[in-house]
Amino acid sequence: MVVQRLRTVLDTDSRPRSIGGAPGEGWPAPGKLNRFLHIVGQRSDGYHLLQTIFQFISVCDVLRFRIQDAEQIVRVDPIPEIPPEVDLTIRAAKALQQATGCRRGVEISLDKRLPVGGGVGGGSSDAATTLVALNELWKTRLDTDALAQLGLGLGADVPVFVRGHAAWAEGVGERLTIVECDASWFLVVVPDVHVSTKDIFQDFTLTRDTPEITIADFVASGGGNDCEPVVYRRYPQVAAVAHWLSRFGRARLTGTGGCVFVAFPEEAQARQAHEDLSATNWTGFVTQGLNRSPLLDRVDAHRRLDGVDSDGA
Repeated sequence: MVVQRLRTVLDTDSRPRSIGGAPGEGWPAPGKLNRFLHIVGQRSDGYHLLQTIFQFISVCDVLRFRIQDAEQIVRVDPIPEIPPEVDLTIRAAKALQQATGCRRGVEISLDKRLPVGGGVGGGSSDAATTLVALNELWKTRLDTDALAQLGLGLGADVPVFVRGHAAWAEGVGERLTIVECDASWFLVVVPDVHVSTKDIFQDFTLTRDTPEITIADFVASGGGNDCEPVVYRRYPQVAAVAHWLSRFGRARLTGTGGCVFVAFPEEAQARQAHEDLSATNWTGFVTQGLNRSPLLDRVDAHRRLDGVDSDGA
């Protein structure tokens, strides 16, 4: 079943406010939530086949780039627990450099606002923003399809951040159909644990044969997250967060976690729940769901300043 839009699933005509678009600002790397996540199979190479909806959130990491004439690529504020050889911003910059033969370099700084290892896509989004921003700043002029293909080599979630639209995803996450979800507000709670995605996908109890669904099925049931039973068993702190959040609605793990979220129709309701969170030992944040990534607005702003039209001409 080929579906181009999801407006009837989570019906709204409201458009969330744009952020990160001013020319003098850094380049935003928004987080994401998996509105559901089904594991429907596994390939012979070990990669899992899935169905999910990626929706962006208004909380973003912010990256800044200082272009250099030398070819060296440097993070000026590296995260101690992330070695340079696995740093996705450095890997993304090198991938673009190698794919285009660009002879310029860059110093990259990152204002990290998204939790590391929380399932909100921070590393993948940082990689995507690096690809998109440097494609503009280095004037390498790859099109979106080429950038998304480069991104896929860095991680299955990177292409959706490159393309910049909420999406129904299948395959390993690379087959994307643009959708429009509601502009709900979310309370996202961040347990003090680091969930290993590798360990979750290697767990023998993980369901790997959930029947594929259609959007009509999703409308009826809302789907689920097949990783939840495994994560909740291995990480009791995450299970406790989900139990606490369930007083406000249907609590859901995003990706493999450990962040857990619940949706609210109004910002005030989400903020009230966040106030209640202060009585616990957990941290969290309130954010709005977005269908269009603020990174696209930043690109448009840069091109207007640079005298380039929206098609890159």
